[in-house]
Amino acid sequence: MISIKKFLDKDATGVEVVEPELNELREEAMANDLLAVTMESYRSTLRMIVTSATEACPNTAHNLDHGLAVVEGRLSVDATPEMVAQIEQRVQTLLLQWGRLTADHLKGKADEVKELLVMLARMAESVGERDQRYAGQFGGLTAELKAIANLDDLTQVRSSLVKKATELKSRVDQMKQDGDDSLAQLRSKLTAYESKLKAVEQLASKDTLTGLANRRSVEARMESNIALEEMFCVVVIDLNLFKGVNDKYGHLAGDDLLKKFSQSLQKIVRGGDLVGRWGGDEFIIVLNRDLEVARSQVDRIRQWVFGDYSIETGTGALKIRVSASIGIAQWQPGQTLQQVIEQADSAMYLEKQGNRSR
Repeated sequence: MISIKKFLDKDATGVEVVEPELNELREEAMANDLLAVTMESYRSTLRMIVTSATEACPNTAHNLDHGLAVVEGRLSVDATPEMVAQIEQRVQTLLLQWGRLTADHLKGKADEVKELLVMLARMAESVGERDQRYAGQFGGLTAELKAIANLDDLTQVRSSLVKKATELKSRVDQMKQDGDDSLAQLRSKLTAYESKLKAVEQLASKDTLTGLANRRSVEARMESNIALEEMFCVVVIDLNLFKGVNDKYGHLAGDDLLKKFSQSLQKIVRGGDLVGRWGGDEFIIVLNRDLEVARSQVDRIRQWVFGDYSIETGTGALKIRVSASIGIAQWQPGQTLQQVIEQADSAMYLEKQGNRSR
């Protein structure tokens, strides 16, 4: 009878495996496990880089998001050392490009602020020069009036006073006109800069790919609700099998799907509620309603937003069936922003696990 130990020491062919060979197999298995964990950690780090870059400067993060998503798709346990080296070089290039773009973007914003400050300084200088000019004119007029006071001929005094009064009125009218012109010019320039700043603020609050609110904007809405102790629910939506679309059809197809899904999601949500892109293929909705009404809203999303989407690929249009895992949580007084998001996130992951098992 073969002992259990000997049975375990046989490989699939029935040949007995000696101890050194077992050690090699164990070391190889451990190396494979370590490699898998390392690759997953690398992918997680890349996703965190994108999230942090988006929070730091949403306007320049899209290219980095797209580039790192391509890199992430190439990471696997089958990657050769040469491939890993190429991936590392590509990541460095993408980060340098993002850094330069962000620096240029921020420099542009700083230049706009400097331009506004210079304009205000010039206006202040102009007003100062004008006031000094008028101060000199009024000083001269005062001296002339004093000289008139020394005249003995009343007819001459009267004539001089009428003349100076006319000059005084003319100068006051000119001051008023100059003041009105300066104010009109200042208002015009300030209105132009205000419009420009509003446009910049609006862009800064939007996700560059989908046009939805970005992560920072969504967090600001929730923080406002918490500060005012206003009831709201958080809905987290994560697309199912989205990575497969990117891997099979390319990231342009994936981007097109995200944009079209975002448009459908925005249309179904009521006014006053906020729809945002949380990152990657994950979306978030802030509903200013209680849990029961929010659940009915989620049912409408499943009914009207999930389904077939026609997306553009490099070889033409393609129909993709889209579904997602959804988690929902209602904010409770005393909860922090992070706590209510984690609650909704946990509910979403539970549903995703159930979808995978099915």
